[in-house]
Amino acid sequence: MDWGTELWDQYDVIEKHTLSGLDLVEKYIKFVKERTEIEQNYAKQLRNLTKKYSPKRGSKEEQECRFSNHQSFLDILNEMNDYAGQRELIAENMMMNICIELTKYLQELKLERKTHLSDGKKAQQSLESTYKQLDNSKKRFEREWREAEKATQYAEKTDQDINATKADVEKAKQQAHMRTHIAEECKNDYAAQLQKYNKEQNQFYFTDMPLIFNNLQDMDERRMRKLAQAYILYADTERHVMPIIGKCLEGITRAGTNVNEKNDSLVLIEQHKSGFERPGDLEFEDYSQGINRASSDSSLGTPKGPLDLLGKNKSKPFWLFSKKSKKYTLERITPAATEDFGHLPPEQRRKRLQQKIDDISKELQKELDQSEALGKMKDVYEKNPQMGDPASLAPQITQTTHNIERLRGELSKYESWLAGAGGRGESLRYSTHSLNNNTGNNVYSPDGAQSDESTPDASQAIYAEFDDDFEEEELSIPIGQCTALYNFPGSSEGTIAMQEGEVLAVVEEDKGDGWTRVRRNNGDEGYIPTSYANITLNK
Repeated sequence: MDWGTELWDQYDVIEKHTLSGLDLVEKYIKFVKERTEIEQNYAKQLRNLTKKYSPKRGSKEEQECRFSNHQSFLDILNEMNDYAGQRELIAENMMMNICIELTKYLQELKLERKTHLSDGKKAQQSLESTYKQLDNSKKRFEREWREAEKATQYAEKTDQDINATKADVEKAKQQAHMRTHIAEECKNDYAAQLQKYNKEQNQFYFTDMPLIFNNLQDMDERRMRKLAQAYILYADTERHVMPIIGKCLEGITRAGTNVNEKNDSLVLIEQHKSGFERPGDLEFEDYSQGINRASSDSSLGTPKGPLDLLGKNKSKPFWLFSKKSKKYTLERITPAATEDFGHLPPEQRRKRLQQKIDDISKELQKELDQSEALGKMKDVYEKNPQMGDPASLAPQITQTTHNIERLRGELSKYESWLAGAGGRGESLRYSTHSLNNNTGNNVYSPDGAQSDESTPDASQAIYAEFDDDFEEEELSIPIGQCTALYNFPGSSEGTIAMQEGEVLAVVEEDKGDGWTRVRRNNGDEGYIPTSYANITLNK
């Protein structure tokens, strides 16, 4: 069944129905646009929320991230940031695949509908024009036939009149014959026009208009199919990101299971353990016997407790909780910081000294590496003057040598302080490098002592090592690994492509922007979306 056959006389109904269908498409486009605005605002509010509760760099909250419950909360914030990204992706895909596509299609439908209706109006106007011609020929035939009848009656009357002359009778007969001939011509013209109109009317109702109505029916059915696809796409757009949203929710669940209350307690102990001994019993001071209070104070023991550190009267009790009237409590008094960290409790002092030694050792290792590199470069310049002037490296070599001596002095100083504090006194191991100044060089052995080693022959394989030492960038140590959950093309600058199931090394974790830096085994590095991979960081 089609409109051209069943609705041949319902032009107005078809016109209103097709217009209503186009209005529905336009209404759906507006609906999806408002949905995308809601998604965008929701994502924006989620990002603002995560930013609000994320610790600022260097703040106290960031320092507390060493506790698993604090770190889990940060993981939840990161997952919510990724979740917000998926809501933005939903809005973007709906706008591109539904709103923009349907808007273009709607414009095409409007133009097509206008064309079909215009063709129908033109056919209607052509039929009306033919009908006017038919009506005019009909009226003319009617008028001429009456005139012919009058002329015939007059000729008969004149012929019967005895007073009429023969000439009058002949004239009347000729007039009647002429009028009758004109009437016959009008009759033939009317018949031709009637035949023409009937033919056009048949063409209009059985061919032209049914074709136009069927075209409008086809257009309307295509509109409904396109709209149905848009309805399905509305759900598919959100269903497509459900796996990633599920991964975000799994990450939040995993953050909850990663909370280790026992380990957090141990971390707190390790961080704040002072190493002091508990206060001993107060001695009885018999003022009636004139006991020397100074000797009583000295009998309290060696300076091991918090009052010894603060230089307070040890005859006074030590209170764990601060009191407004007690100005000598640990919480209210902070000793001035000293270079040897003597203001800290013993345990914390040893940790800070060891940390300082490690930092100096790392810095010393860098200076030794630079010294070796400068020495190799100097040898290359001396053997190949066209590559550069060896004298131009003298200031850098001198400065590097000075830095090495300074760092060695600081390292020795902090190691002696650590030994006095009861620490291990061990620094990070660093390799021995020559200063390439044609003299013996002092280097540190792995146990921290100094030894003298002769300078190795710089002429051996100097060119083979030159590029490796100067052009190869030092790679950062991986902090974990990740497994790709989805394919990622990595087409943007700074990103790296990955395939589902591929295992990569994590060299920089997500800073809250939704991207994680990774490295392949071949050394290629780049960023990937955090939500596209299952990331496991080293403990």
